[in-house]
Amino acid sequence: MIRMRIAGGLLAVATLAAVTACGNSTPAAHTHTSTATSTSAVTSQHPTDSLKPLLQQNLPNVKGKTFTTAIVDFPPNARAVPHRHGQAFAYAYVLEGSVRSTLEGQPTTTYHQGQNWVEPPGAHHVQAENTSTTKPAKLLVVFIANPGEALKTDDPK
Repeated sequence: MIRMRIAGGLLAVATLAAVTACGNSTPAAHTHTSTATSTSAVTSQHPTDSLKPLLQQNLPNVKGKTFTTAIVDFPPNARAVPHRHGQAFAYAYVLEGSVRSTLEGQPTTTYHQGQNWVEPPGAHHVQAENTSTTKPAKLLVVFIANPGEALKTDDPK
């Protein structure tokens, strides 16, 4: 119950921030967008995801933390390269489609439109993929991070 309230609150804040900032948001300076050259083993068979920052700002009531919202697009049949989000707390909400996700040491879960999950600081995201070979999937992701920290770092090849 508490987890759902937190998730719902974060979604409301993210949505409000995205709507309020529409047209005058500043992209996050230290973000990573996956590209087709990230890992040839994964991308030779599947397209990859892309992360597009919407808004980044310092949290006024939490010294030393930033609030960032981003859209992650998964084309049909896309897979993300295994990655981490540094020491950021990440919240993901499925806007469109379905995404299969696995954090290291956790069971694989498929999330559908309207569902959400959280990733604790330091988590290793070993699987994230669009479950459809014909339709795109899209996430709204909220990061609470240290200023200047990369929001996504792919595993080395």
